[in-house]
Amino acid sequence: MGRRVRRAAVIISDDAPAVEAISRLKEVAAASGVELIEGDERPDLAVTLGGDGSMLRAFHRFLGTGVPVIGVNFGRVGFLTSIEAEDLESGLERAFAGDYRVEELPTLEARIEGDSWPAVNDVVVTSSKLGRMIELSYAVGGEDLGMLPCDGLSCCTPSGSTAYNLSNGGPVLVWGLDAMAITFVAPHSLHARPLVVPRSRELAVTNRTALGTLTVIVDGREVGELQPGEQVDVRLGDASSLLATLPERTFFTRYRETFAS
Repeated sequence: MGRRVRRAAVIISDDAPAVEAISRLKEVAAASGVELIEGDERPDLAVTLGGDGSMLRAFHRFLGTGVPVIGVNFGRVGFLTSIEAEDLESGLERAFAGDYRVEELPTLEARIEGDSWPAVNDVVVTSSKLGRMIELSYAVGGEDLGMLPCDGLSCCTPSGSTAYNLSNGGPVLVWGLDAMAITFVAPHSLHARPLVVPRSRELAVTNRTALGTLTVIVDGREVGELQPGEQVDVRLGDASSLLATLPERTFFTRYRETFAS
């Protein structure tokens, strides 16, 4: 379980309903004796007002600090959020009192030559030209798995498995798994299957596209390019995202409400 919150940071999306809700959050914080802080001060808990995008920004901001993040859903899906907008007051009152659990979610590290980037959700390799088929070779744990024509490849964490990975037919990874999923985007093969890979195995993806440049995208942000013959390495990272949830808002509760109903 969590601990009583004395100081909280707030991350807000640009959507009007989330911006307008800041006054409600301030009232709950004041009634609960919680100081809302900004800048480089370290909070006990981070609160997001928004959707999964706001959660993603908060995870990156507090990665490696030991600060858990809880979300109030003002987004469309908000799978990672724990509190619905209409329940902001009661949900945050409970969270500020310490009535929350913390899930440790693994991250990824993407490396191109000497540069590296942390990923909370996913690392995607795709063509730099929209709609162009590419060819990738890939290896897991140093073992070559061949070459495949496709539109791209996604490597995701459990928290990212319900996003772009899922829309491409990839597996859902339950929170608590220390693993990553590898899924091809529109593979030109009847035999390409997603893989779930443990921490002890690293993924290497090499551009085999003749005269074609590939783009590497980390959590929706372009971070580098791969010329023919160049590769990106992806492994499970050392830091964890800390997701705070109300005790009854389990992974399977959200999964049932979002995808099975």
